[in-house]
Amino acid sequence: MKHRVALVTGAGQGIGEAIALRLSRDGFDVAVVDLDAQAAASVCNKIEQAGGKALAIQADVADREQVFAAVQQTQRTFGDFDVIVNNAGIAPSTPIESITEDIVDKVYNINVKGVIWGMQAAIEAFKQLGHGGKIINASSQAGHVGNPELAVYSSSKFAVRGLTQTAARDLAPLGITVNAYCPGIVKTPMWQRIDKEISAAAGQPEGYGTEQFAKRITLGRLSEADDVAACVSYLAGPDANYMTGQSLLIDGGMVFS
Repeated sequence: MKHRVALVTGAGQGIGEAIALRLSRDGFDVAVVDLDAQAAASVCNKIEQAGGKALAIQADVADREQVFAAVQQTQRTFGDFDVIVNNAGIAPSTPIESITEDIVDKVYNINVKGVIWGMQAAIEAFKQLGHGGKIINASSQAGHVGNPELAVYSSSKFAVRGLTQTAARDLAPLGITVNAYCPGIVKTPMWQRIDKEISAAAGQPEGYGTEQFAKRITLGRLSEADDVAACVSYLAGPDANYMTGQSLLIDGGMVFS
């Protein structure tokens, strides 16, 4: 059986780590890419201890050359390339009146440009290998309905949905599918930072932001990172071969579409 190869960005913790571990259990050789080299190495070690094959790569997804180099290194190491998961992202609290040029540039460089560079690098690899593949992008529930005090983050995730739809149309003739996953409130270090910032802005103790957002979750609980990883597992697998251009909500029922 052909060994499948996947690369996951932002895989040193949180959702990205859960995705990398899940794809390894699904039988993928996994490149664990993160800005934090130690975090990437730690996840890589977990995969290897469980009997999987993994490669830790330090890279900044905002840097196009580093993203291309990461994909090329993955292809050289494992001999193939099948799936890229453009997961890396940041989500600072940004009330409208506080938005600066610097914060817009920082968020868009990672959340939007990082996705573009990942797609381009994957396309290059698929063409070199002479086969199609799967591109899976991180959008968000906030990319369907703008979230309070997260204007820059929300708008970046709307952009990812648009990129996903356009790329799906452009790349279909090459046998490449392009889809996105849209988490809601996930118990990760990123959400802890968001909660802290939103709660402080409201003059409330930590946990206030989570409490307010959680009221909108139909299933009545915050998401675990493994919930999101299960969605990505589906998108990366053969059962999703006839799906492209879609942005799947995995948010416990915060948004219905």
